[in-house]
Amino acid sequence: QVQLVESGGGLVQAGGSLRLSCAASGTLFSINAMRWYRQAPGKQRELVANITRGGNTNYADSVKGRFTISRDNAKSTVYLQMNSLKPEDTAVYYCNAEIRRILSTGWGPYDDYWGQGTQVTVSS
Repeated sequence: QVQLVESGGGLVQAGGSLRLSCAASGTLFSINAMRWYRQAPGKQRELVANITRGGNTNYADSVKGRFTISRDNAKSTVYLQMNSLKPEDTAVYYCNAEIRRILSTGWGPYDDYWGQGTQVTVSS
């Protein structure tokens, strides 16, 4: 089994910063792309940032210039550095990863794995 465990959420004032982490644990697995999503109350889940295994990144327009996604492949961990936070950034943040595992027949297909979510609240 593979699990994604998030940490780093909390309450911060507008203009402040937070750093989210998401670590994958388990045995005999490989990670492709890793992403951060968020879901605000009453809204659909939206993609915040994406990073490929090679380090190429993409961001939602609403967070460009303020958020930075990065990863440490040796630690199977993805980070989201959030600066200049705004009240509209308040949401539950979820990490997502494309992961494949070693099976008795070799590498299995890539599947989507999700973290449990971490609350980020930005006060005005």
